[in-house]
Amino acid sequence: MATKQIPFPPTKLEIIRPTIDEESQKQGDENKNNDMDYSKRSQWLRAAVLGANDGLVSTASLMLGVGAVKQDVKAMILTGFAGLVAGACSMAIGEFVSVYSQLDIEVAQMKREKVKEGEKEEEEERLPNPLQAAFASALAFSLGALVPLLAASFIKDYKVRLVVVVVAVTAALAMFGWLGAFLGRAPLVRASIRVLLGGWLAMAITFGLTKLIGSFGL
Repeated sequence: MATKQIPFPPTKLEIIRPTIDEESQKQGDENKNNDMDYSKRSQWLRAAVLGANDGLVSTASLMLGVGAVKQDVKAMILTGFAGLVAGACSMAIGEFVSVYSQLDIEVAQMKREKVKEGEKEEEEERLPNPLQAAFASALAFSLGALVPLLAASFIKDYKVRLVVVVVAVTAALAMFGWLGAFLGRAPLVRASIRVLLGGWLAMAITFGLTKLIGSFGL
């Protein structure tokens, strides 16, 4: 006579194990999403820092170039302001065109892949925004350009004004270099030194060449 096997009830450990596995998987997914979000934010922040650094160096170089041949504070400020406006507009237009081109490519890729409705909504949310990118670039450039402008605005003495602009720009370059390296996970000291040397070199070349050309009476 065959004996009927009675299944044993699952033990407490077997009941808890799937729950633990599910919780671990959820935490893993959340950590993965957080890493992705942090990566996206860090890219935007790093781009903003680089834009501010561009505004800082280009505007300071323009102001020092004019300061090499003209001691008038108004000429220096007007040059810096013109550089701020022109640079911000150039950054905004360039970023808008670049991001719009990227948007067109990604939309075309979505159409080729014919994604499902739910996946399509998620993909559309991740698409880049050209207007947002243009505004962010213009704002970052303008913030960087304001540093030399504010540094020179209230100083009438010519030599003191040049020194104050260089000191203010140096401090801002060190800060931007450190922040950009931190967001890009690069060596902090080495990256900061590179940014400082690059900024000093740009200002020195602009000042020196403008002084040389001005000495010929042009």
